[in-house]
Amino acid sequence: MVARSSGKALRLGFCAGMLESVPETKTNSSKYRQRLQFGCPHFRGLSGCDGARQTAGGILAVCVLAFGVCFLALSGCSRLRPRPAAQYIYVTVKETYLRDRVAAVSNRTATVENGERLEVLEQGRRFYRVKTEKGEQGWIDDRAVATQEDFDSFVTLAEAHRGDPAVASAVVQDEVNLHLKPGRETERFYRLAEGDKLQLLQRATLPKPETAGAVPVKATVTAPGVEAAPSAMEDWWLARDARGHVGWLLSHYVAVDAPDSLTRYAEGQRFVGAYVLTTVHDDGAEQENKDIPIYLTVLAPYTAGLAYDFDQVRVFTWNLKMHRYETAYREKDIEGYLPVTIKMAVDPYGKSATAQTQLPTFTYKVLAADGGPAVPDATTGMVTPGRTIEKTYRLEGNIVRRVAAPGSKDDAEAHPAATVKKMGKGKKR
Repeated sequence: MVARSSGKALRLGFCAGMLESVPETKTNSSKYRQRLQFGCPHFRGLSGCDGARQTAGGILAVCVLAFGVCFLALSGCSRLRPRPAAQYIYVTVKETYLRDRVAAVSNRTATVENGERLEVLEQGRRFYRVKTEKGEQGWIDDRAVATQEDFDSFVTLAEAHRGDPAVASAVVQDEVNLHLKPGRETERFYRLAEGDKLQLLQRATLPKPETAGAVPVKATVTAPGVEAAPSAMEDWWLARDARGHVGWLLSHYVAVDAPDSLTRYAEGQRFVGAYVLTTVHDDGAEQENKDIPIYLTVLAPYTAGLAYDFDQVRVFTWNLKMHRYETAYREKDIEGYLPVTIKMAVDPYGKSATAQTQLPTFTYKVLAADGGPAVPDATTGMVTPGRTIEKTYRLEGNIVRRVAAPGSKDDAEAHPAATVKKMGKGKKR
């Protein structure tokens, strides 16, 4: 015990001597002494060692505080990072349901309708998990929706044709979707209901796709100079509905908006356009509305793929005595093209009082004989005719008169190919 005490005293004395031998300056007097005391294990219980322990504790506290600040800063930065942009899809079917899971047996969670926007929460192999604007969630088949890209394309199509004049007014005959381009396999979106009113803008004609499993027809060998029979075609119309939606639909889904009292005079053709020139009042008419419209109509055969829009022009006036429509003017066997323009105008070449009166005037175009055959574009289906002849007429009472310069000569016009009729049985020779 005495030896241990004496050894410890010697070691303390040595350390104390080291401290006394250090010269005191402004820069190292206190700091250097604290370092020696902190590094010396024999100064336990001395005030210098207590200060060193307090210094070490302070450093540890600062480190802990710095770590906490960094953690909070990193967590705050993650909150400040922008969230990924929301993905949306749009319902293309008339109506469908969202379901709580993708399984043979599932529960309905919501009902969605055509055109409704849905936010995508998760995408599976053939289904999307979506959320409606009401917050309802569920799964929907990807065949019942269109992508954001498709929606934007339809908006662009509507903007491109916003100012296009209508070439005819029509009514939807059955429920149908508008397509982005002519063709059965093109993207589709807006759903039209039966009876919806449409404005027809353009016509296109394309080959009709073959039915799956159908036996392909062998090519027919024809004699030199004889044209081969064309493949089956189908007509498409670019249309605009009452809400401003624009798209393509098959022509057999629409019918020109004309009254039954007029369409019964079609004589086996279809109305391509029916335009009101004026009205006459008839108290004896059966209709509830006694103001009877006078119509300009254009007609064509029930054949798709024609290189022209119509082959007949007909004006129907109203007989006040018989209370029925009658034909006031007809031109047949032409290759006419839409649009037909109608306005109130005078006859610039006439000198009578009637000629100087503003009366219903209409103009249409027909293909000239040297215009060449018009052929539908293989990709777009659009028909661009060659040289055309413009013809203008006026309705003066119940008479339709040509508006033309005196002494002018009509150019030769093109005519549709004659329909080959079967020859009846003749007498035996």
